Amino acid sequence: MAEDSQALREFGSRVREQRRGRGLSQEGLAEQAGLHRTYIGSVERGERNISLVNILVLAEALDVDAGELVTDLTL
Repeated sequence: MAEDSQALREFGSRVREQRRGRGLSQEGLAEQAGLHRTYIGSVERGERNISLVNILVLAEALDVDAGELVTDLTL
């Protein structure tokens, strides 16, 4: 899991950057994505091994290609 956690933290950082760039709070993103605010926070902190479906949901809510969130992540 140690290797995974780096990828999860980087993914979360990308989500946070995209969210902030759109002027959204975690609550605002959660509402747009149909997810809970605490889930968004845990994703951004790299604490969740997020599913493919939720990656796509977040990408859609952020209006970005999912590839922008996952490209070049390494274990």
